[in-house]
Amino acid sequence: MMQVRRRTLVGALALAVTAGFVLGAGATGRADLWRAPAPAPSSMVQAPILPVQMPLPSGSFAAVAETIKPAVINITTLSRSGGLQGRTPFEEFFGEEFFKRFFGEAPERIPQRSLGSGVVVDPTGIALTNAHVVERATDIEVITLDGGKHRAKVIGLDKKTDLAVLRLDDGKNSFRFARLGDSDKMQVGDWVIAVGSPFGLQATVTAGIISAKARQIGQGPFDDFLQTDAAINPGNSGGPLVNMRGEVIGINTAIVAGGAGIGFAIPSNMARKIYTELRDKGRVTRGWLGVSIQPLSPDLAREFGVTDARGVLVNEVVADSPAARAGLQRGDVILEFDGKKLEGPGDLQRAVGLFAPEQVAKLKIWRDQSEKVVEVKVGQAPDEREARERQGGRARSLLGLEVRPITPDIAARLNLRSTEGVFVARVEDGSSAAEAGVQRGDVIKQINRQNVRSLADFERLTRDVKEGDRLTVLLQRGPMSLYVAFTVGRG
Repeated sequence: MMQVRRRTLVGALALAVTAGFVLGAGATGRADLWRAPAPAPSSMVQAPILPVQMPLPSGSFAAVAETIKPAVINITTLSRSGGLQGRTPFEEFFGEEFFKRFFGEAPERIPQRSLGSGVVVDPTGIALTNAHVVERATDIEVITLDGGKHRAKVIGLDKKTDLAVLRLDDGKNSFRFARLGDSDKMQVGDWVIAVGSPFGLQATVTAGIISAKARQIGQGPFDDFLQTDAAINPGNSGGPLVNMRGEVIGINTAIVAGGAGIGFAIPSNMARKIYTELRDKGRVTRGWLGVSIQPLSPDLAREFGVTDARGVLVNEVVADSPAARAGLQRGDVILEFDGKKLEGPGDLQRAVGLFAPEQVAKLKIWRDQSEKVVEVKVGQAPDEREARERQGGRARSLLGLEVRPITPDIAARLNLRSTEGVFVARVEDGSSAAEAGVQRGDVIKQINRQNVRSLADFERLTRDVKEGDRLTVLLQRGPMSLYVAFTVGRG
């Protein structure tokens, strides 16, 4: 009996091996046929290049890799930052003023180089990458798969989602590009490949699966990452995560330090909205509801009569906000936003933030032991509106400074005795203020011998400044005070 079973088992294994060989050969042949026409990545592929899930008959991701690699770019940035980065070790130890006093000139900035990846998503040379790859860059060089070198400019970036949009060669050339897929259709367990330039090694391909969706890793209110075990390493940032159709379903952005094999990508559906706004307007507008919310715990769910502890609890409604005008109240439980069910506060923050301002959304809420539907005309997030006004305002464009009020926390960090004045958060490269020696971290105490005690004072004193005006500014830098003078002009 044992011998029969053994012979049966051996025969079955032989049959399985033979069948596997035939299937593998057939699949390889089909892959070769698919590659023969060498279609451009922009072509509409109706079926997966390779099966989405196990098993992989061909045992190879080559077809997908060959489709996506021509659209992936290596990004090299050069930064001559005016902040702490780029200072010489001597200056870091003694300070810039010491250097000037004894050597008569400012120390030369050390150029900071960094590497990253990106993916071209439009044939005119529009590419996506991470904001952190290019945000401080003064020069950006891109290398394509064929070795071609191209200049690139940032046409918009969004730090909240860590996305940036580049234009290659001022849009004067044509490039191979990839299509953005539908990240919502991806399932845990689906095959994906990551392509990029880890450690500067261009066109590196790694494979894995979608390990989880909607991951929140503490990067901000718009956390909604795809988690993958496809190897993502330093230099992969900004490169694409690709499905088996050769479509970009994520932009690689983060890795877990010490967590071998765990990486995160921004979903393509989020990237598509951000990319479109940055490409068309150079900025991102976000929705605003005007409520303060908290998770709905099981105890709170029972207290408010909700049968399922899903949704978010409203604990405050901002006066004269879109929520207030729509009639939302403290104690309401928001169950759905524009047809999307809410599990917790993060879901509502993302849904509202990505919703177009001035459009109407339907909210399903729980109030007085019953469900109700409320229509809200979503507003524009105040911080986005204020940031846009600052960027378009005369003070920043002419002075070349971004200043902020001094909070007690900032005063403690800067070792200041009071909160009077404003501190310089950023100095635009090439601006008159930068040329005069104003640095990030300086505290502005006077403008033209008039005291600056608050941000309101600063805005009042700079509101009517025009190009060609002469300014004398009293700065506090560490324990010492110094005057700088410069002619206002556009950098």
